[in-house]
Amino acid sequence: MAHRLKEQYKELLDKKGLTYTFERKRIFEEIQKISVHFHVDGLYDRFKKQGERISRATVYRTIPLLLESGVIQKSAGNGKRDFFEKTNAKGHHDHMICVKCEKIIEFHNEKIEALQDEISKHHKFKVTFHDHRLFGYCQKCQ
Repeated sequence: MAHRLKEQYKELLDKKGLTYTFERKRIFEEIQKISVHFHVDGLYDRFKKQGERISRATVYRTIPLLLESGVIQKSAGNGKRDFFEKTNAKGHHDHMICVKCEKIIEFHNEKIEALQDEISKHHKFKVTFHDHRLFGYCQKCQ
């Protein structure tokens, strides 16, 4: 699975006229080691702790490429910043977040996915990635 995602990532870079640089390779590899939801600054901090010279700006510029290629997806976390996770961890899924206790419920629904595809096709819109999060109250907090 990681090999397929790496190839998708490299193909996207090539299509955009970008090079698979050492930094882009290391960011991809480091993400493959992460088993939890992460944010960009946390990813940058991992490189800093390892003594690697990858700039924060490079990490921030690489995240949209990883999103578009399907290596990562936007996720939910316990803060106001954007969180991400590997798509190969559980496959694509969406999130419901309790605004009171911050519980995160992950779900996947083929009807929602099909409807998104249908709407995109109707509007002649090509989706490269999507972020579907529902905010409300879990059963315990209602």
